[in-house]
Amino acid sequence: MEKILIVEDEKEINDIVSDYLSSLGYTTVQCFNGREALRDHDPGDFNLLILDLMIPGLDGVEVARRLREKSDLPIIMLTARDSEADKVLGLEIGADAYMTKPFSIRELGAQVRAVLRRCAPKSEPETGELISHKEVEMDLSKRKVMKDGKEVKLTTAQFDLLRLLISTPGKVFSRSELIETLSGYEYEGYERTIDVQVKNLRKALEKDPSKPEILLTVWGIGYKVQE
Repeated sequence: MEKILIVEDEKEINDIVSDYLSSLGYTTVQCFNGREALRDHDPGDFNLLILDLMIPGLDGVEVARRLREKSDLPIIMLTARDSEADKVLGLEIGADAYMTKPFSIRELGAQVRAVLRRCAPKSEPETGELISHKEVEMDLSKRKVMKDGKEVKLTTAQFDLLRLLISTPGKVFSRSELIETLSGYEYEGYERTIDVQVKNLRKALEKDPSKPEILLTVWGIGYKVQE
């Protein structure tokens, strides 16, 4: 069964989340401090991180940034911050979902299931499991992206967006179409989500993200991959 690390300094909330997810059959580990989360826990031991932004030691933003330097562990951010700027920041540092307090514990459970389902390794190879475009290659069954022979770390959301775009080079996708690809990430049709995710993909894949050659903007519509 999947193992989930919960980093939340409010003990009552941490206990509620842990107890509920345990009742669903998940193994949970509780942590109350950002620095301890990085020091005492190996991300390779977990399938998912539930992370509060406002925690002692290191705040959730810094924890996520440091984690993303070495791991693609899925992250659900759970926080009282609900401004647009905070949501964009969460996306930029690689969150796979963003939920605000107060929250429904059942909704959190559904979000956990959705993110874990998307991140689960495929038991059988998919038809046409390799997609390549210029120097970028995607292995769909292993959910791995290579550029110039080197692996590129992407979040689950970024991988799914790239997969859609790169599968049909030249086709223009509107932001609303791309949002449908993120169904289950709890972004509530938030179109800025797409702009942030494409920005992150460009940082990972483009030689010069300010002058993209792979992921192109179609002004007033959306995005496409260069033919």
